[in-house]
Amino acid sequence: MQWEVLQREVVFQGFFRLERYQLRHQLFAGGWSETMTREMFERGHAVAVLPYDPKRDAVVMLEQFRPGGLDAPGGPWMREFPAGMIESGELLEDVAQREMQEEAGLVPLSLEYIARCWVSPGGTTESLFLYYAEVDSENVGGLFGLEHEHEDIRVSVVPREDAELMLQQGLICSAAPMILMQWLMLNHARLRGLN
Repeated sequence: MQWEVLQREVVFQGFFRLERYQLRHQLFAGGWSETMTREMFERGHAVAVLPYDPKRDAVVMLEQFRPGGLDAPGGPWMREFPAGMIESGELLEDVAQREMQEEAGLVPLSLEYIARCWVSPGGTTESLFLYYAEVDSENVGGLFGLEHEHEDIRVSVVPREDAELMLQQGLICSAAPMILMQWLMLNHARLRGLN
């Protein structure tokens, strides 16, 4: 299957960028689609990390204000894991380590790549590279974030079972932490050496 981008233009450039595409693609039934216009949110790509302490069977969780969650049932303070945008030429593992340090004061004992997923491919080009990080959560917690990035992050250590309950109750409602928590539910026995 093939596609063609016939035209691409920047229609807005601010904190983020919006681009308008004129494109067409081959159809499953044969032939080509008509030319269509689509606006795409150009954000870049990011890394998100699940910090898990297998000895304590606990995750290190962040809470921070997210304007996209203004209409969320629990309000715009989201429960998340460290995450950040990939800068030009930056290695994924370096992003994971940087964000863990900046947002939670953590240094990973090990990193494991999980998967890459597209956030919402019908409207944005953004994808997430997901990682697991083994951490020592002793003496972890407090307030973190970079002032020049307007970050105000509260960090806490949450027992895995409590985090799973938070997920089931809808208190963890951002996509990356939901995916990472579900991955942990499938893999925690392996991570703790129980199988």
